[in-house]
Amino acid sequence: MKVSGFTFIRNALKYDYPVVEAVRSILPLCDEVVVAVGRSEDATRELVAGIDPAKVRIIDTVWDDSLREGGRVLAVETDKAKAALAPDTDWAVYIQGDEVLHENSHAAVRAAMQRHLHEPHVEGLLFDYVHFYGAYDLVGDSRRWYRREVRIVRPDAAIRSWRDAQGFRKDGRPLRVKPAHGTIHHYGWVKHPAQQQAKQKTFNALWHDDHWLKQHVGEADAYDYATIDSLAPFTGTHPAVMKERIARMNWNFTFDPAKRVRKLKDRMLMAIEKATGWRIGEYRNYRLLR
Repeated sequence: MKVSGFTFIRNALKYDYPVVEAVRSILPLCDEVVVAVGRSEDATRELVAGIDPAKVRIIDTVWDDSLREGGRVLAVETDKAKAALAPDTDWAVYIQGDEVLHENSHAAVRAAMQRHLHEPHVEGLLFDYVHFYGAYDLVGDSRRWYRREVRIVRPDAAIRSWRDAQGFRKDGRPLRVKPAHGTIHHYGWVKHPAQQQAKQKTFNALWHDDHWLKQHVGEADAYDYATIDSLAPFTGTHPAVMKERIARMNWNFTFDPAKRVRKLKDRMLMAIEKATGWRIGEYRNYRLLR
């Protein structure tokens, strides 16, 4: 079984993306990892080149910043990396530059790939998510955060990144998937408030026009994490590759769970989800096979 990894990145240092940790977190599963490195304003290429020269292969790309609707450029860059995978790849492991796969998942994920290797109707594998916000000890616990997403796919050329690269589709339809039995930690909302604000200005430009940015992002120098509606303490463990990054945290953010702000409707829906595991109205860009 040959396994390849793929991802994309641009301006990793400028916006403090944990791309090194992201790539290292999937290396134990992969024979190689392809990284599409967009032309950057910093030393992102050198950063990626230093991860593991024996297993990490870089393709140089230029982002089309005119694709300023729905985050489409992110999907385009994802597809560039996927298209560069070795032709004899059996499974393709996708990771974004702010996602890290916990090492506790490696054995189960590899077993899932092996188990479904010769089942062509299984087009991808589905991961659970933990979303961190503001600090490394706080996680999103409201319905705004997606619970699962596809991060392993067949190398089929008909499988392409969907919309803003959150997931994948084949010929325009959701993929048929099985559980990967792995957990991905999403750290996109944990960085110094100044870098978070700078990221918001650039990142939201991939979706919205200048008027929207001025109205919703503003001209502040630092992001205000306190605008969040609901958070919960994190009680698990972080991936080992995140240890040094977490130790370098140089800002403070705390959240009092007693100050959660939830509408009555949301409280009722959360109660149903907690009791039954069913998230009413959940968006699923996949079809989970039984």
